[in-house]
Amino acid sequence: MKLVVGSDHAGFPLKASVVEYLQSLGHEITDVGSFDPDPVDFPVISGKVCDAVLDGSADRGLLICGTGVGAVIAANKRAGIRASIGHDVHCAHQGVEHDDVNVMCIGAQIVGPWLARDLVKAYVEAEFDATDDHVRRVEMLHELDRQRGA
Repeated sequence: MKLVVGSDHAGFPLKASVVEYLQSLGHEITDVGSFDPDPVDFPVISGKVCDAVLDGSADRGLLICGTGVGAVIAANKRAGIRASIGHDVHCAHQGVEHDDVNVMCIGAQIVGPWLARDLVKAYVEAEFDATDDHVRRVEMLHELDRQRGA
């Protein structure tokens, strides 16, 4: 799977181990920053991750910030992005299965490297369950994007 990964400065320390783990699973990773621990604005990094998902150069995205909250807010401002915080394994996979989540956000100050590996594994291994109910609900999310003029 082609994945795009980004972090702000708070997520930077965790990002390297997540990227290394995903590569060990055979995934193709595009890292859009941050590339050092210097302060960076999370909406900028979120935009880069979302751009890659929306233009098809990545199948899914992963954002790592301090709590995951800012990243998920910024990502969900973009039409076509269905971002979720994934701080437990069940939500990490069920978000994809039921809601077709295409960007997962995790907080480096909330989860450590061990749990982060379990979370991203659950996320990337999950597949959208295209039952009538799930497809209808995801289409409703697209309609909400259209209604706000996105």
